[in-house]
Amino acid sequence: MGIAPPKLFEPITLGNLTLAHRLWVAPMCQYSATDGMPGEWHLAHLGSFAIGRAALVMTEATAVLPEGRITSRDTGIWNDAQADAWARIVRFIHSQGVSAGIQLAHAGRKASVHPPQEGRGAVPVDEGGWVSRGPAALPYGALPSPAPLTVDEIEQVVAAYAAAARRARTAGFDLIEIHAAHGYLLHEFLSPLSNSRTDSYGSDETGRRKLLVNVVDAVRFAVDDALPVVVRLSASDWVPGGLFVRETAETAQTLEKHGVDLVSVSSGGNDHRQDIPVRPGYHVPLSRLMREQVSIPVGVAGLITSPQQAETVLVGDGADVIYVARQFLREPTFALRAAAELGGKLAWPIQYGMAKYAGSIP
Repeated sequence: MGIAPPKLFEPITLGNLTLAHRLWVAPMCQYSATDGMPGEWHLAHLGSFAIGRAALVMTEATAVLPEGRITSRDTGIWNDAQADAWARIVRFIHSQGVSAGIQLAHAGRKASVHPPQEGRGAVPVDEGGWVSRGPAALPYGALPSPAPLTVDEIEQVVAAYAAAARRARTAGFDLIEIHAAHGYLLHEFLSPLSNSRTDSYGSDETGRRKLLVNVVDAVRFAVDDALPVVVRLSASDWVPGGLFVRETAETAQTLEKHGVDLVSVSSGGNDHRQDIPVRPGYHVPLSRLMREQVSIPVGVAGLITSPQQAETVLVGDGADVIYVARQFLREPTFALRAAAELGGKLAWPIQYGMAKYAGSIP
């Protein structure tokens, strides 16, 4: 009998999409767009991971509305011109035999005008630009209080997610991830720390989930069964009185019933008082607990930086998919090195053939 292939390099199927392996590029904001348009930087940045043979290349958090951007330099897909710009990037990713995913997002009360700079954080929205919106007039830390969304405006947000999903499908993306983590709008509605509404979009856990469920339903209807739909969740707020993994697992169970194909586990971002126990693989205990509660696959991110560490997470039932960010920035060919070290079968681009790691397949 032959040696079993590494778990990291087993294919995984979500809906109609089969990914070659389980090492995915996590969304990473680049603060390099103008008017929401992805440009040359995004082509080179994301294209490098496709050359390096990641199984799935995810975009940064891409806004469904102009005021949904985290900063003025973030990408969007609220109009057709942006979708056309994304299509060029998707075509290159596909040319390398790699799948492309887009993360759809709305920053909610954490929207800012200027990207972070050395020595200072993001500039609050009241210094110009747009007014941030949220479930209630509860600010994030020192940022200005957001304007609470009316029910009509909430419905407009849902419609914007659906329209963005349709554009993403037209642009050629293979997968859609809905960003409901890190203190952005959908997470703000989920957490009692930021949602004090007393209408049907608040009051209790079911009410706080309503916006996310409606967004999932609208996105699923917009793309039908053509694309898998993934949701990223913050499993814990890391603040007393906030979300913990029990509530988030129940949310994941609800999302599974509404056609979500995978849940991606992260944490925090919704309260400046958070106390996150940051260490290598610090989200894996959360993803393992989540995996015990749902039957759909679970992805995880968070300081996973070596092939051996990623393989250990999968073999130990900590997750089904590994999202990696920083290590791909350091090493766009990280997936190729991981295959060489673990014995996975992953072919190098012919243009890079003379640079193969020892242990790579011919």
